[in-house]
Amino acid sequence: MAVFKFVDREMELEGLRKLWDSGKAEMLILYGRRRVGKTELLRRFCNGKRSLYFLAAQMRDVDNLRGITQAMRLAFDDPLLSTVSFEGWDGVLEYLARKGKDDRLAVVLDEFQYLCEDNPALPSIIQRFWDTQGRETKLFLILCGSYISFMEREVLGERSPLFGRRTAQLRLMPMNYRDATLFFSSFTPRQRMIIYGILGGMPGYLVRFSREKGIRENIIDEMLNVQGYLHDEVNFLLRSELREPRVYASLLSAIASGCTRQSEIANRVGMNLTSVNKYLGVLMELGLVERRRPMHPSTRKRGIYVIADNYVRFWFRFVSPYLSLIEAGEEELVYDRFIKPQLDNFMGAAFEDICRQYLRFYWRERFDTPIKSVGGYWDGFCEIDIVAECVDGSHVIGECKWSRRPIGAEVGEELISKYGLLPSSLQIGMRYVIFSAGGFRDDLIEFAEEKGITLISLGEMF
Repeated sequence: MAVFKFVDREMELEGLRKLWDSGKAEMLILYGRRRVGKTELLRRFCNGKRSLYFLAAQMRDVDNLRGITQAMRLAFDDPLLSTVSFEGWDGVLEYLARKGKDDRLAVVLDEFQYLCEDNPALPSIIQRFWDTQGRETKLFLILCGSYISFMEREVLGERSPLFGRRTAQLRLMPMNYRDATLFFSSFTPRQRMIIYGILGGMPGYLVRFSREKGIRENIIDEMLNVQGYLHDEVNFLLRSELREPRVYASLLSAIASGCTRQSEIANRVGMNLTSVNKYLGVLMELGLVERRRPMHPSTRKRGIYVIADNYVRFWFRFVSPYLSLIEAGEEELVYDRFIKPQLDNFMGAAFEDICRQYLRFYWRERFDTPIKSVGGYWDGFCEIDIVAECVDGSHVIGECKWSRRPIGAEVGEELISKYGLLPSSLQIGMRYVIFSAGGFRDDLIEFAEEKGITLISLGEMF
């Protein structure tokens, strides 16, 4: 595997720097899925600062206390620590309060959920410490966790002892397509799009794909090979976050197979609608599933469920169904017979998501008016890949073509014909846009100039 430098996260780093510069006691709750880059972000932030970083382990409380004591010995030039053995977290926090009373000190408790497994009282201990000592210091306390449900319920929730004590919170999200593909700046735009379509914006996944190998080799080595780092990552994710991982796996498998409506999913997995609705709600909270509705209130009941995470979608589409063949050592056959012929089809939906990201993050690079909301539109008469509302009330509609060859004027003619089929509220201040992975024929370029259609190629998206 190639070694990559720290990439992007400038906005998040700037937010951390502003909190640091406040000079006041701060308690930041930082959380997000495994592999999203929390630890690297914190290490980057702490670099050059007076700080204590402790990565907790799934061990007994006494072992983690020994671990943080050793981390303190390395962080502070204090002979007293060589003879001190902390028997509880009260003593650790009191010591850190003294160290951070007059000088800024960052204290990171990473994988905080592990500390609470053997010591459920720890949030209460921290709450008492913060109320009596911590808020009067210059401590920058960061509680960081990978289990989203735990962090939102036990740390941020209203019933948590720490509720109301945080001064800031940050749920670290996957990178957007442009930032994520900085890992592969030497690849062609099409290759970078495919890699993002497969892995999404999770840095922990992106660093596993080698820049020295092609896409086929990377998929086989890291995803299909039973010893590959990404081969069992989905199962690990579900087991760590959810109490009934097999049920959630069945729901995700149903969606990946094309069941997008709640009734279809329920029939596929053999569950009642009430139970399916509850489980889907949990998957949406984790960011693994999204319910999409057409961009118009009158069609809200037409909502569909899709897998929101590219890697999870790819895994359930191309890895899970062929596990028997993979375990028999036929990973090359699986790629050549089942993945390669369907990869462009898979990328069609992924490319639509990428194009919506472009509008959300980068449309303002072309036009002064930012995008307020973006989605798609479908009813009984037409389907449009992109419908967006700008902050000034105008609208954008567009088509996304994951093609290998340049597309022609017929695509532009079809897009303009759909304008009249939209509800009148979506026809205000209309602009047109067409994205194409394969470029544009001369007839479409001429038609676009005549009709005021914006054409965006893969290269322009970067």
